[in-house]
Amino acid sequence: MNSNENSKLLLAFGQVVRERRIELGFSQEEFANRAGLHRTYISGIERGVRNVALVNLFHIAEALALTPQEFMARISAVKNT
Repeated sequence: MNSNENSKLLLAFGQVVRERRIELGFSQEEFANRAGLHRTYISGIERGVRNVALVNLFHIAEALALTPQEFMARISAVKNT
């Protein structure tokens, strides 16, 4: 993947996190607590500037009430639009 593709993927990841978090009615602070992460880390993810470790991806998916597979499918769908 080149840097442009990486950027698209990070932006898609962040968009899915933000949209689902809002859909569930969580503030960034509430969501961060549920995921066991810091609010500024979540903010960076949602802005597409944070590359997430695999372990954190699983924590985020769980906090979003999605399986990792559902989460990745949503990211892929957004990235490919």
